[in-house]
Amino acid sequence: MLKKNPQSGIALVVVLWILAILMVMVFSFSVMTRGETYGLLAFKDGMEEKLHAEAGINRGILEIIYRSVNQNQSMTYAGKEVWRLDGTPYDVQGGDGGYRVRIIDETGKISLNSLTDSSGIILKNLLINQGVTPENADIIVDSILDWKDGDDLHRLNGAESDYYMSLPNPYKARDANFETLEELILVRGMTSEILYGKDQKKGVINFLSIHSTTNQISINAAPKEVLAALPGMNAAMVDRLMEFRAVTEIHGLEDIKEITGDSYPLMAPYTTFTSGTGGPFYSIEATGHKGNRKTGYAIAATITFDGPHQYHYLYYKSPADITP
Repeated sequence: MLKKNPQSGIALVVVLWILAILMVMVFSFSVMTRGETYGLLAFKDGMEEKLHAEAGINRGILEIIYRSVNQNQSMTYAGKEVWRLDGTPYDVQGGDGGYRVRIIDETGKISLNSLTDSSGIILKNLLINQGVTPENADIIVDSILDWKDGDDLHRLNGAESDYYMSLPNPYKARDANFETLEELILVRGMTSEILYGKDQKKGVINFLSIHSTTNQISINAAPKEVLAALPGMNAAMVDRLMEFRAVTEIHGLEDIKEITGDSYPLMAPYTTFTSGTGGPFYSIEATGHKGNRKTGYAIAATITFDGPHQYHYLYYKSPADITP
């Protein structure tokens, strides 16, 4: 009768443990390799989307230059139309990706640093239309005017350094022009939701400019939210103006007198029909994407022209949070 060898049982257990450890190592290596592969692919897709977005910014600049050269041509060839400067989105597809570009003439926005007690009514209307109460809208507008003026006297609903110094985290009013739009969050009455928006609701930051140097808003470049904030304007007028602009640009009072009627004198002091009256400043938003998606890597930039074909960046954010 054969006797069992205890050594062989121990060896079997050792072998089984080694096999188990090797299986765990192989599985871990497989999972790690799979994760790194997916990570590399995601990085590759992200870089491609970023490059598409950068191409979109450059395309926007070229379209602004092309527009300045060709906007007064008597004949336009199909496919060679000039791009609009009112935030109209343009989609460009190439290969397995593409980009969406929007160009906004800054004169279509409310000029923050040129705001006065008179033109403040436009900002107040914008705030109310965005859901801000009339009382808080008065506080925000007056506080903005106090923030950028050079004295310590506050308006009826405004605030100066004495108010801000009484806060738990005290600071002083700038008493000078705004340097960034984000600075508005420091102004009395302003909140993140009002400034930046929430969910699909746009914030007022999308309709303000620190670059435009005029109180007059370009009828041809203003988004519908800014048009709706003009004195005397109503929703029906805004819709008709947007429909008119979709076909051709507005060149003067004759083009819109049937739309605005007796309301035009109310908005006339605050409007113009030409773009660039407050300086050649343009915002460009570009979103690069893969495939047929419309979401991806976004870049926001603001440029100004020093000459016909010479420009420089005033603002460049990559990536950017762009509201559709």
